[in-house]
Amino acid sequence: MKLSIVIPVFNEVNYLEEVLCRIQSVSLSDIAMEIILVDDCSKDGTEKLLRSWASGLDKGILYHEYSENRRIELKMLKIFFHGKNMGKGAAVKKGFDKATGDIVLVQDADLEYDPKDYSKLIRPILEKKADVVYGSRFIRGKPERIYLTNYLANRFLTKISNLFTGLKLTDIETCYKVFRKEILDQIDLLEKRFGFDPEITAKVGKLKVRVDEVPVSYHGRKNSDGKKIRMKDGLRAVWCIIRYNLFK
Repeated sequence: MKLSIVIPVFNEVNYLEEVLCRIQSVSLSDIAMEIILVDDCSKDGTEKLLRSWASGLDKGILYHEYSENRRIELKMLKIFFHGKNMGKGAAVKKGFDKATGDIVLVQDADLEYDPKDYSKLIRPILEKKADVVYGSRFIRGKPERIYLTNYLANRFLTKISNLFTGLKLTDIETCYKVFRKEILDQIDLLEKRFGFDPEITAKVGKLKVRVDEVPVSYHGRKNSDGKKIRMKDGLRAVWCIIRYNLFK
């Protein structure tokens, strides 16, 4: 059994190494992991860092020393680059296409989500109780570190999405989405940016597969720290909910 972790990356040089260290510290028993990094034409040094790792892998270098007694296993990484900025959805799609695992999980390249939640995210699939799992930030109520406007917008989008799909989700905009690879192979994604979330939710709903939701921890960051989603993305999400639920 293998887990593919797809990480879309854009201007995350301050967080990426820590994220990878946290991922590689997770123990999943007999499950192997591959980490697929797709850089979306970063301009802050992220691309330079990733290219140094890719070059190291070509030369047989197996580790990147991050800090004292902490290192990143380069041999677990698969690294890809976009020649121009195309958006999160496009980066996730490329990661899905390159994934070879039985289970595929989406991870952001910041510190808002905790990889310690991996075991409970994949458990419903391993126990053959679900084909798709969403990690919800809101099952236990509103997290402390989240903008009120973002929280209300997410709740609105989720309710509208549920009306169309018939699903009973609490958080369609969550980063943590997990799929059996066979399910992903049936989905053709078109949205290149943040419309990815409502699009894939609509298409999962149309497949009539088993969807589960589990609570996850969340440590939101401020816009000044690099958070990228904006009001225009919320408006696009409304259109995507309508488009991908009502039209082929």
